[in-house]
Amino acid sequence: MKRLSFLAAILAGIITISMTWMSPDHSTGGRTLPNVVLKRLNGETVNIQEYGNNGKITVISFWASWCAPCKRELDAVAELYPEWQEKFNVEVLAVTVDNARALAKVRPIIEQKGWTFEILSDANQELQQALNFQAIPQTYVVDKTGEIVYEHSGYQPGDEYELEEVIAGLEK
Repeated sequence: MKRLSFLAAILAGIITISMTWMSPDHSTGGRTLPNVVLKRLNGETVNIQEYGNNGKITVISFWASWCAPCKRELDAVAELYPEWQEKFNVEVLAVTVDNARALAKVRPIIEQKGWTFEILSDANQELQQALNFQAIPQTYVVDKTGEIVYEHSGYQPGDEYELEEVIAGLEK
């Protein structure tokens, strides 16, 4: 009987942890953007913290040229982006984690897709490491004060509408 109670307690703990981890809240606990320098595709450098201090809501989406779900997510966001800019004064950054060798594939993809948001390169995965995530696509929302208020891993069709709800909630 004690063994059964012990197993039930362990199972309850696992379920509780799983439910908390999978919660749709996606809260990040007040983190801000780290002090990391990235490159624009033209070679200019930019500190990611500048985007947290520009008075705009910023969506940061990590992707790679070989990642099909990443490109689907960015395609979906691209469709909504003009409306988001108008309604919410949002800025979207697509941060590629392609290494230096694969970076040559990025510009043709952007041109083919017609994405109008800014593309930054994290070829050495410094920002990825600082934000402590492994899988892409990985998306963050940064409020107007520079606080990371939302994060989401993966992409399923419709996730862009959850993202829009988060953005709209920051405008209230």
